[in-house]
Amino acid sequence: MTLVNRHGTAPPLPELRADGLLLRPWDPESETDVEAWLRGRTDPEFTRWNTPLRFTADRDTARDQLRAAVQNAAEGAAAPYCVADPRTRQPLGHIGVNVINRVMNTARVGYWVLPEARGHGIATRALAVTARWVFTDLGLHRLELDHAVGHDASCCIAERCGFRYEGTLRGAMWEAGRHDAYRDMHLHARLAGDPDPGPVARR
Repeated sequence: MTLVNRHGTAPPLPELRADGLLLRPWDPESETDVEAWLRGRTDPEFTRWNTPLRFTADRDTARDQLRAAVQNAAEGAAAPYCVADPRTRQPLGHIGVNVINRVMNTARVGYWVLPEARGHGIATRALAVTARWVFTDLGLHRLELDHAVGHDASCCIAERCGFRYEGTLRGAMWEAGRHDAYRDMHLHARLAGDPDPGPVARR
């Protein structure tokens, strides 16, 4: 897949179906998607481990953020996906390929799952599907994954999907809810030539 054509725009993100999940583009004009984004980004478990540059305060900011995500996808800078139920298309969470660098063929991946959908391996399965797509269709070389030190669940998800732990980066991310204090994070990564964990990633 070519991220950006000669007109400076990227083709629409394809829907991905695998491992009992549907990964589809977010729709900022869908009230269901806006509500899911708002709930996901204001959930206490999300805010405990993540401090985005722009906080999600209400439905208006949620819609604006989804519109910005769609624009980033159109520019080839990111690939934001709504993780959904394949039958109902209802949102279960989010996974996004961000900071896509076509010079080095690298990117970062991040994800979250709605409270009611946790405990079913959704993040693990979504990450496995996304990684395969990144290395095959996008043709990237390296995909990084980082999380706050202490977020053991994210460590386990990364390792199940073949993302090796590469070290601790000191003061590399914001403290929860703050833009003026920092905490350490773990860095994981997977290369295109690394073995695909296959069924292990679907536990």
